[in-house]
Amino acid sequence: MAILDILKNFTWLDFLDIAIVAFLIYNIILLLKGTKMVRLLTGLAVLLAVYLLSHICGLVALHRMLDHLVGSIILVFVIIYQHEIRRALLTMGKKRPARGQPHEMPQLIEELAAATDGLTKKSIGALIVLEGKIDVDDFIEVGTEIDAKVTCELISSIFLPYSPIHDGAVIIKKGKLTKAGCFLPLTRNPLVSKSLGTRHRAAIGLAERTDAIVIIVSEETGKVSIAADGRLTYDVDQASLRKTLKKLLESRDQGWLQ
Repeated sequence: MAILDILKNFTWLDFLDIAIVAFLIYNIILLLKGTKMVRLLTGLAVLLAVYLLSHICGLVALHRMLDHLVGSIILVFVIIYQHEIRRALLTMGKKRPARGQPHEMPQLIEELAAATDGLTKKSIGALIVLEGKIDVDDFIEVGTEIDAKVTCELISSIFLPYSPIHDGAVIIKKGKLTKAGCFLPLTRNPLVSKSLGTRHRAAIGLAERTDAIVIIVSEETGKVSIAADGRLTYDVDQASLRKTLKKLLESRDQGWLQ
């Protein structure tokens, strides 16, 4: 009967209120899906549930302790995950572009794989950025404007030691190579290994701030790595590179080469 009474008193504003809250929660879950914040948010939700129960049940000591603890945890959470939160907020409201032809993504991946394979064999360092929904232009410096199709030959020639624009990263937007010689922001995460060089730290720095995918070829070791979603996957072979790129590009649903 109590439920029926509640439903009788419902107005269209109540339904609108619930629909908006459900929509916001759903989109927040989509934004955070697959990120390292999910486990922490789960723990935070449990803590908030205990906090509310302590208030309802009249557990005064527990409630007072959690009252101070919850406020501190939320503040620490915002500080630690500021880059992820900013990336999620920048992603909100971005329209999904129309998909490209099915054969275009495999072609792009093959060109990138061939380029990285050739660069590793010659021990030539490289940074290749594939832009996602968030515009990377706000996070990079310098850069020479280029408007060309992505090919193995073009990427290889850009990173040759005697090329005037070899020092920096190339930017790929929707299948087009748009810039070269770009400098990326370095990560400030103290947990990142100090043994990593400037290229790897720059790749992680951009991956922390945006949803871009960054391919790194180490000049010292000749190994290929991928930075995405603030994480670095080190020493990736050619088969894993193709598989990982396909998975990441599909998850971003960007319609490459449209």
